[in-house]
Amino acid sequence: MRFQSSSRLYAAVSSLLWPAIFCAGLTGAYLAFQSDMHLLWFNVVYLSMVVLIALFERLMPYERTWLQRDGETFNDVAHTLLTKGGVQIAAAIGTSFPMAVATVAQPALSYHSHFWPDQWPMIFQVALGLVIAEFGLYMAHRLAHEHLSLWRFHALHHSVERLWVINTGRFHVIDTLFKIALGQIPLYLLGAPLPVFLWIGAVTAFIGLLTHCNVDMRTGPLDLIFSTPRLHRWHHSKVLAEGNTNYGENLVIWDQLLGTFHNPPRASSTDIGITGKVARGFLAQLAQPFSRKGRKEIIGKKPKELILKEEQAARATAARPRDNASIRKSG
Repeated sequence: MRFQSSSRLYAAVSSLLWPAIFCAGLTGAYLAFQSDMHLLWFNVVYLSMVVLIALFERLMPYERTWLQRDGETFNDVAHTLLTKGGVQIAAAIGTSFPMAVATVAQPALSYHSHFWPDQWPMIFQVALGLVIAEFGLYMAHRLAHEHLSLWRFHALHHSVERLWVINTGRFHVIDTLFKIALGQIPLYLLGAPLPVFLWIGAVTAFIGLLTHCNVDMRTGPLDLIFSTPRLHRWHHSKVLAEGNTNYGENLVIWDQLLGTFHNPPRASSTDIGITGKVARGFLAQLAQPFSRKGRKEIIGKKPKELILKEEQAARATAARPRDNASIRKSG
């Protein structure tokens, strides 16, 4: 059963889904954080959001062909469990690793600097933490696209040819550790308290589910603030001019400020993936970036648009001496 995309009900649900699911997730996180076993109950909430989004992927898919199996579900789940560090079974899918790191390591690493405004209301501390962490996440993400030494790990995430809620956590463990380092270490050094890390972990978890889901959500003005499904589909495009944009993990503030925001007034891309080839098996995918052969497979052929740019640059360079010579002759 699917909604009729032309109906008013469909339009209303499509417009309300993103804020509704996001707020529901944060409400569940708040209740989980009040309990003695906050990691366990947070993962229960997280898994509930996964099930809810998966249901809407069937009812209101953005791209129907993405409902077809691609043979990568096991790998997607395995990478999620590894990179997020879940210690429970299905309920552990989510952000257990960063949250556990915050729980155990933050008190030891923080030197209680006086830079952090711990007298602020928690909601403002979390907002500040999100902006600071977002800069590190943005830079880690952008560097992973601009340098082959990092792209060989990040390409695993971009190798999928469909987006859906289950491949949200499909990251190589090295890629994940790099992002955590750049996103969290500044907050540790500034002395941010544990609740800030927990709430940033919650926000990242639910926005991550939403950005990768195959649900037809109409996000409108939210695109100017948050990383939304629409913006992230552009980021997964095979076209470099589209794919090397929208690096924000949760917010797009740094994309806006640093010129990488991309949101043209047309339907976002469904032609996603990479020009290279990623191994099929879970263990093979982990090992592939470390071998010369594996790196060549991941990088693959140069995209056509890059080849054209290089050819244009070569022609322009070759034309300069002739232009100078003609000027000298005419003089």
